[in-house]
Amino acid sequence: MTAESSSPGARPLKDRVAIVTGASRGAGRGIAIELGAAGATVYVTGRSTRAEPANAAYRQLLELSHLPSLPGDIDTTAEEVTAAGGQGIPVRCDHTREDDVALLFERVDREQQGRLDLLVNNAWGGHETFDGVFDAPFWQHPMSHWDSMFDRGVRNHVLASRHAAPRMVERRRGLIVTTTFWDRGRYMRGNFFYDLAKSAMVRLAFDMAQELQPHGVASLAVSPGWMRTEFVLAGHQTDEAHWHERPALVRTESPRYVGRAIAALAADENVLAKSGGVHRVGDLAAEYGFTDIDGRRVPPFELDAA
Repeated sequence: MTAESSSPGARPLKDRVAIVTGASRGAGRGIAIELGAAGATVYVTGRSTRAEPANAAYRQLLELSHLPSLPGDIDTTAEEVTAAGGQGIPVRCDHTREDDVALLFERVDREQQGRLDLLVNNAWGGHETFDGVFDAPFWQHPMSHWDSMFDRGVRNHVLASRHAAPRMVERRRGLIVTTTFWDRGRYMRGNFFYDLAKSAMVRLAFDMAQELQPHGVASLAVSPGWMRTEFVLAGHQTDEAHWHERPALVRTESPRYVGRAIAALAADENVLAKSGGVHRVGDLAAEYGFTDIDGRRVPPFELDAA
């Protein structure tokens, strides 16, 4: 998808069907909206609904962020997808539960006559054990981080992919995108479990690509930079309208930026050539010619050298 094709009115993903997991807020919400802007039908999944936000799972993070309840829900995101030009369909799904995930894919089969063009693996449990500690050796981090980041993070992606893959293989087309964080193999010092889990996701996308590519199906990882998610903005006591007033946020990008990257990949007829790789959003912006919502082309995020 070029800059021209991403202009208002362009619908390069018209008639495409996508599932975006963990799309109540953050990257998932931004991805879903941008896929909608490109014309896609998007199944917006997660645990938070307008009537029942998943507050209990995020109690510690809510306290640290001074938020009374979780921002965002799948119903609102689905409405934003439709308003952007696509069709948003909210489906409550706990991606740690195999029966929930099976029912999700069965519903998509039923409603879309077996068509699924894109799965975005984004559901992430790591926030459930967030304790505000960003710089500690691995022996000081609690083992609960393993449970949230692997059992309710990496495993989520494997489970959804196991359902998507045979459907895409049968049609000999499709794309599985795994969101992650990657900076050319650098270690995210002080964040052992996070670094380990995100590295596993990179390898997950690579390994799946080896088995899917002969069937015409692509699998790749996409790495956004430092996003101004709802929790990041709350932590800096600001909002999207005023983040410019916080010098600490100068290197941030909106969650819509990664959404534009994934929309561009999904519209690329030659995306199979990128299968198995991990792709930074800033690099994809330069390649495909898109910008963030404020018109900036934010360069790839890089960790400070140790």
